Formats: sequence, structure tokens, C-alpha cells
Amino acid sequence: MKTQAAILRKPGSAWEIAELELDPPKDGEVLVRFVAAGLCHSDEHIRAGEAPIRMPLVGGHEGAGIVEDVGPGVTRVAPGDHIVCSFVPICGMCYYCASGRQGLCEAAKYVAVGCLNDETFRFHAGGEDFGGMCMLGTFARFAVVTEWSCVKIDPEVPLELAALLGCGVPTGWGSAVRAAGVRVGDTAVIFGVGGVGINAVQGAHLD
Repeated sequence: MKTQAAILRKPGSAWEIAELELDPPKDGEVLVRFVAAGLCHSDEHIRAGEAPIRMPLVGGHEGAGIVEDVGPGVTRVAPGDHIVCSFVPICGMCYYCASGRQGLCEAAKYVAVGCLNDETFRFHAGGEDFGGMCMLGTFARFAVVTEWSCVKIDPEVPLELAALLGCGVPTGWGSAVRAAGVRVGDTAVIFGVGGVGINAVQGAHLD
């Protein structure tokens, strides 16, 4: 099938809207119709060439949408499910997942390459393979991702809000609750209350 996407062809280039060929989902993979995506400063770091990542690529690592189709063996989601994507795929089975360090999941080893777990790409154009940022590419209307990147959510949650749960919310909240370990009685100083900072405020207040 074909899909439109916002792409980067090389570091320092501008975002460009292009039509890409999209392969169907393979084993353990999910076809997602993205409804909303967030623009994170990480996207700008990559555009500016400040982060090592393979190009060309489809941008975006915050996104929420609806499952259109699934490949063989998928058990986490089904067509029609509403999902938010995790920018770190979590298999739930590796050493790191089993020891409570899901952020280091072995399934995330290709996030800087943009291919999926079989080391092949799903986006193509002009004889080139396009990676998906963080194995996602949420700046596409449709994308194929691993089911390990999909988190099923209640269909009543607005997808434009759910998209922020893919990165900005857990990054800020986790900075206060997990990294800083803020506890009752602590004083916390948070510099900047943008998308990440305001969620750090909420994390510090909650705990």
C-alpha cells in the first residue's frame, strides 16, 4: 500500500512530505493508522544531525492511532484497537524486561537504524529503504510497527492526548518519580515547564 509521511533524507535537511510504499505486517507486526503524533525536540536533534541515526527516515516517535491489521502471531492487539506507541519496544521476555529495566529491552537494538526486528524495512521509495524513527515513524499516515511498541488504550481516550503518552509524559514524570526518586517532604526544582517539565512537576507532586 501507499502512505504519506514526513521524511528526512539526510542530516540538516528540511522535513519533506513524500509518498512511500509500505509493506504489510509480518510476524509479530502491526499496521497502524496514526491519528495523532507529537513533535518532540528529539525530532529536531535528528533533523539537525545532532543524533546518530540512519537516514533516510520517517520521523516521529510519539503517536497514537488505530490498529488496521496484524501479522501472524500477534497477541497484544487486534484490528480496531486504539493504541499509543512506546518509543522503546518492550518484549516482556528478555533479561532486562524480566529484571524491571524495560527501557533497556533487547528488542530496542534497532531504534537508531529504524528497521524492524528481522532487520528489514517497511517503508520504501525510489529504490531506497526508509527507516522509522525509534522503529515507528509516527509522522506517517500508516506505518507497520512491532507489536512490542503497541500499548492498547481505552477507545474513549482522545488520541491527540494519548499521543503524548509515548514520550513527553513518561519522560517528565519518570524524571521526577524514577530518576530523581522524589518523595514526600522533598523539595524539587524543575527548570522549564514545557511538555516534559510540566509532567515532571506532576510526577513530583504526585509522589
